[in-house]
Amino acid sequence: MSEPLAHVLIVTSRYYEEIAREIEASVMDALRDADFTYEVIEVPGAFEVPGAIRMAIETDEFDGFVGLGCVIRGETSHYDHVCAETARAMMDISMSGSPVGFGILTCENKEQAWVRADRAQKDKGREVADAVITMVRLNQHFAEAND
Repeated sequence: MSEPLAHVLIVTSRYYEEIAREIEASVMDALRDADFTYEVIEVPGAFEVPGAIRMAIETDEFDGFVGLGCVIRGETSHYDHVCAETARAMMDISMSGSPVGFGILTCENKEQAWVRADRAQKDKGREVADAVITMVRLNQHFAEAND
């Protein structure tokens, strides 16, 4: 058997369990289709996803990262802070040169989240996986050019 093309860490917030599992399953299918291997770790909420990825970057074990979860608007401004800071932290990781897929759904309600997560509907998991696959390949291309 040939060596996988890349190894990706999937960091999943399971705060909304059913939604997280659906997005995660789609990401895993896409990574396998690309001949990538992966590991999955869980964190309590979306806010913790970028921190876990940052810790993993330090290990040099992974070629790319996917952050998954869901944040649904509630009655307070907590939603706005979690969404903004999580997106900012994920962008910081990307700008530091690590291939990363941002798969944290930010939705008004559970119905909207399910439409985006469901593989038979919008399938955002596949979109996120395709993005990280592309960025890992691009990173490998530039690394080879520098050798």
